[in-house]
Formats: sequence, structure tokens, C-alpha cells
Amino acid sequence: MEITATALPGLFIIKPEVFSDQRGYFYESFNEKKLSQGGLKFRFVQDNQSKSVYGVIRGLHYQLEPYAQTKLVRVLSGKIRDIAVDIRKNSPTFGKSFSLDLSCENKLQLLVPKGFAHGFSVLSETAVVLYKTDDYYRPSAERGIFYNDETLAIDWGLKPGKEIVAERDKAFPLLKNAEMNYTFPKI
Repeated sequence: MEITATALPGLFIIKPEVFSDQRGYFYESFNEKKLSQGGLKFRFVQDNQSKSVYGVIRGLHYQLEPYAQTKLVRVLSGKIRDIAVDIRKNSPTFGKSFSLDLSCENKLQLLVPKGFAHGFSVLSETAVVLYKTDDYYRPSAERGIFYNDETLAIDWGLKPGKEIVAERDKAFPLLKNAEMNYTFPKI
């Protein structure tokens, strides 16, 4: 398992070791011991799965402290553009976004820590996304940021006019008006 840090502190790309032959392939999609040895120590308690069609944008979502969630995101079928936005007060990368295309072919995963808003767009005809969380979903703590906030300049990778966004997600505030209570950790 290869763990790669991104330019945003705390955000990591996980690349599993894949064993392929004429029968197909095998890989460990999750190994707590290997992640821990790589410095990523999380106790995941919930799995979430969604199926969406081309053009769907889900996000940008997060939960307030003390119910914030770290997410480990992967794609079971299809292809998505996964997005993480740093919303940690005093972070050197506050308001910066990171995107990575995840697919069933590349088998990459994105570890999105607490203090990040998260979302994705579906780039294939359909996509099935699975992500682990280290805390439970609490509707009262859920918040979001408007997916198309110009200050974030996110490229969702979709053809113009093909976006499918839930009314709830369209109603989220801009980053500058969003409620957030994360602080960048001092080391």
C-alpha cells in the first residue's frame, strides 16, 4: 500500500498493491495496520455507498466538531472527480481545493481528514462510491459549501449544463459565509 501526501496537509492518496493475472485481480482495499504504519491512525465506524449517474455533483459536505468525520473514499464502479476543500481556520491552505479522479480502474483512494469539505462529480455513465467514516452521520451537525463558489474555482470535469445537483446542495452558502469550527492543528 502506497501512501502519498498531497499539497494540502493531512490529505493523502492511497494506492493499493494490486495483484493481477488471467483470472482478474486482487487487492486489499483497507488494512488498518498498514495505514497505521504509514502514520494514518483512524478507527472507521461507518461505511456509506452511493450510486449516481453522469453529471451528479454531491457536496460540498462536512460535519461540525465534535462530530467531524475523516473519510476514506474509493470507487467500486465507474469514475468520479473527488474534491476536498481545506476549511481549517489558520491553515496555510485554507480555502484551497484538491481534486483527484478516482475510478474502479485506477483503484486509488483519497483520505479526507476532519476539517475538509468533501464532494464529488460523476464522470462516467454511472458510478458507485464507497467511503468509510471515523464518526457517525449526525444530521444536526451537517453543513455544506456551495459547490460552484467562484472563489474555490473547482473544475468538476463535467460538460457545461450537464450538472445534476440536489436542491439542498444548491442552497449551501459560499465559503466566506459557511459555518465551520475547525482549527488547523499546531505541531
